[in-house]
Amino acid sequence: MKTYKIALLPGDGIGHDVTEAAWTVLEKTAGSSGFSLEATRLPWSCDYYLENGRMMPADGIETLRSFDAILLGAVGWPRKVPDSVSLHGLLLPIRKAFVQYANIRPHRLLPGVQGPLRSDGFDILCIRENTEGEYSGAGGRVHQGTDNEVAIETAIFTRKGVERILRFGFEQARRRRGKLASVTKSNAQKYSMVFWDEITHGLAAEYPDVEVTSYHIDAMAARMVMAPESLDVVVASNLFGDILTDLGAAIQGGLGFAASANINPDRSAPSMFEPVHGSAPDIAHLGIANPIAAIWSGAMMLEQLGETAAAGKVMAAIEATTARGIGAIPGKDRTDAITASVLSALD
Repeated sequence: MKTYKIALLPGDGIGHDVTEAAWTVLEKTAGSSGFSLEATRLPWSCDYYLENGRMMPADGIETLRSFDAILLGAVGWPRKVPDSVSLHGLLLPIRKAFVQYANIRPHRLLPGVQGPLRSDGFDILCIRENTEGEYSGAGGRVHQGTDNEVAIETAIFTRKGVERILRFGFEQARRRRGKLASVTKSNAQKYSMVFWDEITHGLAAEYPDVEVTSYHIDAMAARMVMAPESLDVVVASNLFGDILTDLGAAIQGGLGFAASANINPDRSAPSMFEPVHGSAPDIAHLGIANPIAAIWSGAMMLEQLGETAAAGKVMAAIEATTARGIGAIPGKDRTDAITASVLSALD
């Protein structure tokens, strides 16, 4: 029997609740699908930082390298540790070290879920560049605390980085409905975003079967609200993709339904899977977090591992649950009730 080694990083707040819910579902699915999952739970979090002065051990990256995949809950607790510390101490180093340059976030309404828009027939796959761009971490501050203080944040776009994320987007569009929307702000950012547009247009010649449209970020935000059904695959830079996918979560009913995958496409290192939502300190330990986004992220993990049929079982169980109205309304059902319904639907 094939066994996959999974690193479980519950992280902070509701990350613990939703990760355990997802793991329960994944274990049951594996048991009925001819493979097994072996979990190693790692306590890296804001609490770990307070005890050790860092978000993960010095050898954390090498520790994670031995796993087949990483399942993450949520990281961050601003009252304890600044977000700039927790993000740059855990998530971003993992994404960069393992070249998880493709952040995949699906946006569609599950059965029984009522979104805020008049349209319900949309199925958008957002592809976000995940290792450079606006989140490169290049810059600094000088003359701190004085009237002459200066803060510089440099966005870094490489030809290799832009081309590989666009090519990934083209390939996804080719497998879906053949439409790619590339998002920039090249009318205002005349270097990095014009560069992105040029590479988009250059690659388009290699994909004549894909319809390519370029949008400015503001126009894309409006289109996702006014005509989401017109979109198929959307590809954007790190910052723009981050913003658009929170909007995508909103139109699909809320962050409790928003799953994501941080993919290393050539499989030379483990990929990482996580719900889009944060640690929600205000509801931590109350047992009311919606685990669907985490369970959906787990399904994406199974698909990346090559267990496509098992991934389909998990998604079918999620859809059967929300179709019954369980987990479909934010705040209505408890975490364990939603999890139990998904587990029952697997039978």
